[in-house]
Amino acid sequence: MQSLRGDWASGSCIRREDCNCATRDYGVFGRFQHFYTSVKVATDVVVLALAFGLAYATVFWALGRPAPPLENSLVSLIMVLTIFPLTFRQARLYATNRSRTHIGEVFEIFKATITGALIIVALTYFMRERYSRLTYAIFLSYAFLMLSATRLGAREILNEIRRRGYNLKTILLIGTGSLAEHVQETIELHRELGFRVVGILTRNRWEVGGYHKGAPIIGHTQEVEAVLDRYPADQVLIALPIEDQSLVKELMERLALRTVDVKIVPDLYQYITLCGGLEEFGGLPIINLQSAPLDGWNLIAKRVFDMIFASLALLVTSPLLALIALGVKWTGPGPILFRQERMGMDGRTFRMLKFRTMDRNAEVEGAKMASKHDPRRTGLGSILRRTSLDELPQLFNVLSGEMSLVGPRPERPVFIEEFKQLVPKYQLRHKVKAGITGWAQINGLRGQTSIQKRIEYDLYYIENWSLLLDVKILLRTALGGFLSKNAY
Repeated sequence: MQSLRGDWASGSCIRREDCNCATRDYGVFGRFQHFYTSVKVATDVVVLALAFGLAYATVFWALGRPAPPLENSLVSLIMVLTIFPLTFRQARLYATNRSRTHIGEVFEIFKATITGALIIVALTYFMRERYSRLTYAIFLSYAFLMLSATRLGAREILNEIRRRGYNLKTILLIGTGSLAEHVQETIELHRELGFRVVGILTRNRWEVGGYHKGAPIIGHTQEVEAVLDRYPADQVLIALPIEDQSLVKELMERLALRTVDVKIVPDLYQYITLCGGLEEFGGLPIINLQSAPLDGWNLIAKRVFDMIFASLALLVTSPLLALIALGVKWTGPGPILFRQERMGMDGRTFRMLKFRTMDRNAEVEGAKMASKHDPRRTGLGSILRRTSLDELPQLFNVLSGEMSLVGPRPERPVFIEEFKQLVPKYQLRHKVKAGITGWAQINGLRGQTSIQKRIEYDLYYIENWSLLLDVKILLRTALGGFLSKNAY
């Protein structure tokens, strides 16, 4: 790296083969990009043929159904091996997309598989071709699972290759401020994506020849063409602060004469509060700084998940619910269930159900948070609160749609005004439904623990929500996460 710095600073020409092995290896991989695409296509064809063969064997051998004429099956197979790769190509599954997530890859495969199936169904209908609908249905299941497994396995292999410093794409970074520093840290954190900053351009000439987060500062922004002539990077990444945005127009006029990929990181990430990202509105790019994390199919999936598992939980725990209800009734006068106003999604209030754990006159002097050794608790109430069994009636809140199985725990409106003053982002936790359990709760943040820390965990859950995360939280809750030294 020292020699690279010296050569850049002195203005001497640097050849690609003079750089370190990681860069040289990229050149080899880059020249064979078409070869890798061909390998992807060939692999998909083999997997599709295997899936079709397995479906054929399942229906006509394992299930013993009468087999159609062999020529009909061969025609169907040829159609599958022709149409599906074309559909995958149209879905850009053969294009290089290093930033696509594993879930994104599987979802694209699912969509492309369904599209290919619909095309085949349409063609066979108009061609009056006879085929087994059951075979196609089983084939689609096999194809989706096998293609997903193959693609994800290949991605893991490529990710490991890139972590080891091979198959890298080189980036020329423009900017040396905190935004550029954040970009460099992100690239280093996600080495599996295969990017490497080989040089930085700066507006401050006195910085040229130095380093920024380990990468050499190789020139001034006015020298962008000369720098690209000496070292043709794969991408130019502009990461300038807001006060330097006037320079972007000049840079783009210079870079428009080049074929290099140009990307920009807007200096707005510091203002993003929740689920920010880039959207498109009628072809107009829009930067989203704050939005609802769950919408569309995600919202439907979470609701279906809640309905199924809340119903199962009620069925399994119904004997325990009845036993606790009898115990609460036996402890003294007062209702079995305690209804308390809480704030849920979008700031709407609802009546949250709990088994009564305190004297019926516990709040005659006003609302007060529970504390350790709280004298208002009943004997049974202490046990119920310690084990969180008093929360079980909230399964009915989940079925009614007021709560979710997993989400930020709801608070009482009387306390929320105080919390909003203490934690500026507190209200963002109300962008999703409140939950019976949550990421903060299984990490011990219950009762009179740090509000700031609790909100930090709640917002992490919202930002990173997935059904798998919900399952993880529920499993940890079931395996003892409902027990907490802070539960009183």
